[in-house]
Amino acid sequence: MRISSAPALISVSLVSALMLFSAAPTYAQATPVPPTAADAAQAMASALDGAGGGISSVDQVNALEAAAAAGDPMAQWQLGLMYESGEGVAQDKAKAFGYFAEIADQHADSAPKGTESDIVAHSFVKMGEYYREGLPEAGIAKDEEYSNKLILHAASYFGDADAQYKVGEMYLDPNELGDNPLQSARWLSLAARKGHAPAQAKLGDILFNGDGGLEANPVEGLMWLTIASRRALGTTEADWIDNMLNADMSIATPDQRKKAVEMADQLGDQFAGL
Repeated sequence: MRISSAPALISVSLVSALMLFSAAPTYAQATPVPPTAADAAQAMASALDGAGGGISSVDQVNALEAAAAAGDPMAQWQLGLMYESGEGVAQDKAKAFGYFAEIADQHADSAPKGTESDIVAHSFVKMGEYYREGLPEAGIAKDEEYSNKLILHAASYFGDADAQYKVGEMYLDPNELGDNPLQSARWLSLAARKGHAPAQAKLGDILFNGDGGLEANPVEGLMWLTIASRRALGTTEADWIDNMLNADMSIATPDQRKKAVEMADQLGDQFAGL
């Protein structure tokens, strides 16, 4: 899937992106000058660990840009995050869009379980989010249909849990992919089994209450909500997940609550993420 006909164009984590630098030797070790821009960027960035601030943030950005120019998707992803948030650089969402676009355009047909697949999938999700709202400063008009295609590609081809969660939500919105609880549960289940706590919670609530042609299963629903609550502990998602769990627990029978917690104790580790 190439997307060059459009302006070129997913929580991997910052730690995963920074793995770009983990294999490089420390600055104190006198190593030969690396032969490529990517290697040079790795050596420079590796020096930041324990350098005591001896290397400026400008040098760090320059190192990342050298690696990105050499086609390293991890460096492109890191720069995209930085320009999107304004962390370490002046915020520039048009530049962020450009880096996410490069990754997606160059690696759209990469192996779905390859080394870089998480970053590529997350870049498709990022692009989908930008197209959903539009980005005038980058010449990107709002295009919800194209946004859906990008997110669906990340969800189906790459099997990305964040994208699968988003698709599940879109199937609950009549203004998106339509109000289809069965399809929503299918996509949420794919993400939930990969340890995605919000997907586990939404799936649990749908199963607990039933919706449309989806028959209610209170015990399984409470099981997923319980697992989600445990996984979300200490995160920004914890409050709304706990509120959802408590609301459903309050109308469940004692036997349903007991069985759900027992199932969560027994099966929770299987759905704790890959």
